[in-house]
Amino acid sequence: MAEQERRTGRDESEEERADRMWGELLQEVRVTQMGVQILFGFLLTVVFTNKYDSLADTDQTIYIVTVVLGAAATGALIGPVSLHRLVAGRRIKPQAVSWASRMTFVGLILLLGTMTGSLLLILRVATHDDFVPWLVAGIVVWYLVCWFVLPLWARRRTTE
Repeated sequence: MAEQERRTGRDESEEERADRMWGELLQEVRVTQMGVQILFGFLLTVVFTNKYDSLADTDQTIYIVTVVLGAAATGALIGPVSLHRLVAGRRIKPQAVSWASRMTFVGLILLLGTMTGSLLLILRVATHDDFVPWLVAGIVVWYLVCWFVLPLWARRRTTE
């Protein structure tokens, strides 16, 4: 009876729910993986350009931090695929969904850092203006609203 009381909206078992959530998570990860891999690939090429040597120390530091964040984001966002492959058939899908979800969330945070660093570096090199930090801060706020604030607001509003 307790299991029946917990069910709301769908008539699915814990395993069916884990299967559905796993499919949804993998679709979400596919979207972010593509973006982070393209961005990371682009970042890796910058160091091999002639312009890199002429960057100020601050800009080179921003670049290095951004590349490290991009590498970490790539790892976190590819992690769920590896997790699935290594634990498939072990009858732990609900736990695997939880772990993969956490990796994806960490990947999104790292992607936010990568996007911030990339934007900061590009705008510093392209404009050299004092408004760059403000512009980057505005974009970061926009990312935060789109990626976290709005989804959390919708979650809270619809589950109360």
